Amino acid sequence: MILYNVTVNIDEEVLSDWISWMQDTHIPEVMRTGFFYKHRMLRLLNDQPDSTGVTCAIQYELEDIGKLDEYLANHAPALQQKHLDRYGNKCMAFRTVLEEV
Repeated sequence: MILYNVTVNIDEEVLSDWISWMQDTHIPEVMRTGFFYKHRMLRLLNDQPDSTGVTCAIQYELEDIGKLDEYLANHAPALQQKHLDRYGNKCMAFRTVLEEV
């Protein structure tokens, strides 16, 4: 099992809109690509005291790294651009890939 993790720090002024947009629009678009079989959205509870905003992680599960490579090459750029167009510098994201051992 491969886990594609997207960690996002969200400015509190857009947090409510961001959560709704992720749940109603973005995550369903990602899932419709057909590469992932499961997802979850989590909120980080132990942010650093000096950090600003709220940090969430969206985790997508898929079968193998080859499928992830295909998703990243053919679908992720357009989906990431939609996010950037909507939220600009109000959200900062980084991505990690993990493998179940």
